[in-house]
Amino acid sequence: MQKQFTQAKLELVQGDITKAEIDAIVNAANEKLIGGGGVDGAIRRAGGDAVVKACDVIRAQQGGCPTGKAVITTGGNLPAQYIIHTVGPIWQGGNAGEAALLASCYKESLQLAAENEVKSIAFPSISTGVYGYPTKNAASVALETIRDLAESNAMIPELIQFVLFDDATYSCYADALSDI
Repeated sequence: MQKQFTQAKLELVQGDITKAEIDAIVNAANEKLIGGGGVDGAIRRAGGDAVVKACDVIRAQQGGCPTGKAVITTGGNLPAQYIIHTVGPIWQGGNAGEAALLASCYKESLQLAAENEVKSIAFPSISTGVYGYPTKNAASVALETIRDLAESNAMIPELIQFVLFDDATYSCYADALSDI
């Protein structure tokens, strides 16, 4: 499923983000950039030692990555040249600024992509795993944020993909894309 915006094409695909043949992939990381389960663990394992070392350097220099922010590293052994690591919010019921922090993850990631002349980028569903953000809500925040940026004069990649792992997540994103 796809949608064309003024400055970018948005695509939804089901699959494994570590295999995406794209300029940059986004990792749903934790604040310490030490790796975890889910997509974070899969990306770090597939990226190999170069990714681990790059995260170690960032952690040593700036202590990690705060929630709502993003940092960029090499893609290591991945097909993607870069990994943009962003830290999504932990769901606390929806009244603790989660939507603004999640939107910031997308904005910060796309800003880093533009600064590094990335033409294509792939996102997972950020914060919907162990961080507990309801997928339907997360999909709406993600796609509305990207729509708003793509319809503005913001510098963003020409192709923005969401690589979604399972049927249920894909369905939530497809519904949200139909609504915008």
